[in-house]
Amino acid sequence: MSIDTVERADSTPDELQPFAELGLKEDEYLRIRQILGRRPTQSELAMYSIMWSEHCSYKSSKIHLKQFGEKAPPSDRMLAGIGENAGVIAITDTLAVTFKVESHNHPSFVEPHQGAATGVGGIVRDILAMGARPVAVMDPLRFGAADHPDTRRVLPGVVGGIGGYGNCLGLPNIGGEVVFDPSYQGNPLVNALCVGVLPADRLQNKAAVGPGNIVVLMGAKTGRDGIGGVSVLASATFDEGSEQRRPSVQVGDPFIEKLLIESCLELYESKLIVGVQDLGGAGLTCALTETAAAAGTGMDVQLEKVHLREASMEPHEVLASESQERMLFIVEPSNLDAVLGVASVWGVIATPIGTVTDTGRVRVTWHGETVVDVPPGSLADDGPVYARPLREPADLILLQADRAETLPRPSTPDELRETLLRLVASPNLCDKTWVTEQYDRYVLGNTVLAQPEDSGIIRIDEESGLGVALSVDGNSRYTRLDPYEGAKLALAEAFRNVAVTGATPVAVTDCLNFGSPEDPAVMWQFAEAVRGLADGCQELGIPVTGGNVSFYNQTGAVAIHPTPIVGVLGVLDDVSQRIPMGFTQADDVLFLLGETTAEFSGSEWAWVTHEHLGGKPPRVDLGREQTLASLMQRASASGLVHAAHDLSDGGLAQALVESALRKNIGATVSLGSDPFVTLFSESASRILVAVSVGHRQAFEALVTEHEIPHSVIGVTGGSSLVFRDQFEIPLDELRSAWSETLPKLFG
Repeated sequence: MSIDTVERADSTPDELQPFAELGLKEDEYLRIRQILGRRPTQSELAMYSIMWSEHCSYKSSKIHLKQFGEKAPPSDRMLAGIGENAGVIAITDTLAVTFKVESHNHPSFVEPHQGAATGVGGIVRDILAMGARPVAVMDPLRFGAADHPDTRRVLPGVVGGIGGYGNCLGLPNIGGEVVFDPSYQGNPLVNALCVGVLPADRLQNKAAVGPGNIVVLMGAKTGRDGIGGVSVLASATFDEGSEQRRPSVQVGDPFIEKLLIESCLELYESKLIVGVQDLGGAGLTCALTETAAAAGTGMDVQLEKVHLREASMEPHEVLASESQERMLFIVEPSNLDAVLGVASVWGVIATPIGTVTDTGRVRVTWHGETVVDVPPGSLADDGPVYARPLREPADLILLQADRAETLPRPSTPDELRETLLRLVASPNLCDKTWVTEQYDRYVLGNTVLAQPEDSGIIRIDEESGLGVALSVDGNSRYTRLDPYEGAKLALAEAFRNVAVTGATPVAVTDCLNFGSPEDPAVMWQFAEAVRGLADGCQELGIPVTGGNVSFYNQTGAVAIHPTPIVGVLGVLDDVSQRIPMGFTQADDVLFLLGETTAEFSGSEWAWVTHEHLGGKPPRVDLGREQTLASLMQRASASGLVHAAHDLSDGGLAQALVESALRKNIGATVSLGSDPFVTLFSESASRILVAVSVGHRQAFEALVTEHEIPHSVIGVTGGSSLVFRDQFEIPLDELRSAWSETLPKLFG
């Protein structure tokens, strides 16, 4: 078949084109013809279909996401924000941190190992493109029912892919989540976060500035893996016929990525490049058009110069390929030899493939024939924008009326004991060591806290002890019951998880996982969740620096529960002052900070014991969260607290179990007049704190100063959890119940 050139497109205006098969609507296709003044070539059609896909263009979410900018509190820390590869936050006058979370959901269902592995590789390159050295990763994961056969297929592959890729890169995995729910059956969520560190003056730019500068492609060869991965896999609903049109998933090679990382950092340090963009979703198509659009320039590219894995590839395949471990650089001609020299030293392929121009057009030739001639902004910036219809889900009123607070409760000591053991052994609350032992959490030697701690903490300056804390959280049941409050609760928990270590929360990233935007009920959930997150960040005074939207997480007409994942970054001036979650010694006094009321709707207790989802989620008070954060920062700096753990899923019972089992130190606790509510309520804005007897008065004075409701509930020590006048459980029995679940399920 002859190549479809621009000249041929001009002379065959009525040739039928498969725009619908590529995910384009008829009006979108007609708009492309209007932009070009002719029909698109095969390569151009592929480019527009990818760049105008939901995943790349954010066409259904843009009008809602702008709230993050409109409501953003002023921040003198933010060096780069929404619209960049990743947000960048100044930590000191000379150091900055960049972080971002993204999804690789659909590829991870199709091919769990490679889908998850390349999700890690992609987010690492986003961080690298900002000029930073990646220093850690995290992985919020969601799967179907733990005992479902397909979960047994997907979960081991996903965990193996994340661990294999991250371990080979030498990056510690310092935190994340593993959550099971039937709503994710057939639509697992594999979100990946990376954090990197850079000198504040080494921040990189993606703009292809300087006509005459050279366009250099560096990294792995380009193959057919991942072609259409964005436009088809992540921008369409799975259904009965999806198997036939699912393209191959990207294939990763972490060893090439490691060489690419070191090459890039040397180029940055030597100031040899003027622009950089990673190749991820949409491959060369995205990198060429975004860099040119960012600078308002053009580009002439000789596509046959791209090193291929398969010689038979056609130009549209080369442009659409999502082969991994590739970066695009803009290089001044005088530095070209030096750039190629750095690549040669590291054993990485680097090839000049084009030149920056002042034409305002991206022109791509294939063996001398023009196959692409487009204005780059029409792909990168000016895609369709939809104000999708919104409609509250028809079942929401009835769902919210079905309150879990009316369900039968355990009342006797034996029933309470059995309930606690059942909950700690449930898939969402049990020990996740089966997963985390497959990750290297301490490589590089700067990990201060990692799973199962509330936050991961990384030391970023050995001399001063400066560090950053990171947590990712989300509760889809809460968000299903009330998307606005559910998003705020996800933010509150991630914020509290960072604050409880003594760190100061400073910035937010998010990954918004939802069903089809073509469903008005899903779009209502999305709009409400974005509004809640934007309002919450405004109230807390911390900005959203960037993130990701993942739509079409549904099979047929059945969508996942709305799942906004929120990542919070905090700063800790001295990591030696961090507060761990586990009890560290006997005879410490246990404080419960915050108010506990009977809030069980959306709770683990309601789900595990009754398979019930209904009512309204716990009330969230972000002002209280700020006050708690201030208290914990003061307590950390003063050395008043030995251990602290936030209360969330599973309530006080789960917090006590996890704190006791961390270092095998028990506790004796009083439960008050309503033991069930005290143990299992999931009221927000609460922290369990262990304080030495000698510091009790000073800590109580600090709590009183902050006007935080609190009570002394017990003391640490012994080899059991003892609940006065109720029951006790030896730690050995607790550990057996807590730790055996995942090994039994997954081998």
